[in-house]
Amino acid sequence: MKISIGTKNQGKIEAVKQALLIYPNFSKAIIESFNVDSGVKNQPMGLDETITGAKNRAKAAFELNTGDFGFGLESGIFEVPHTKSDYMDTTACAIFDGKNFHIGLSSCFEYPKSLIQKILNEGKEISDIAVELGFAEDRNFRENQGMVGVLTKGVITRMEYSKQAVIVALIHLLNKEHY
Repeated sequence: MKISIGTKNQGKIEAVKQALLIYPNFSKAIIESFNVDSGVKNQPMGLDETITGAKNRAKAAFELNTGDFGFGLESGIFEVPHTKSDYMDTTACAIFDGKNFHIGLSSCFEYPKSLIQKILNEGKEISDIAVELGFAEDRNFRENQGMVGVLTKGVITRMEYSKQAVIVALIHLLNKEHY
């Protein structure tokens, strides 16, 4: 089985690898990653844009590799009522099989209001704002612990957070008779 991933982000690649290792049908997959465009803003706003970015990455990776599946992961923020900042972050995983998309989302978490305000007012990506406001020392933290790792004090890393989305997207492929 050949799987292509639409990113060069090591945290996202490792999330796909770790999720696939759980399941015997996918554990021996040959995995290749590609640098592809998400077709959305660097900081996706809303579930629609976040999922669209993941779908675009999955389809582009599938078309470049002509394997069995293309995987795309995209993180973004969306409005959530009753939260302190009015927004939460999630990671979307889209798996494309050449015909259909299979979508999964990670758990969600809230950024501090100061980060959200800068995203909304300046349109910058969260990793740039996190460095600017002193949450991280350099922009590369997003491939390792990510903001979820910073805010959970290392309990949940970006890889683990993204892995959740992959596992949930795999539900469709593991239970084809229901989807």
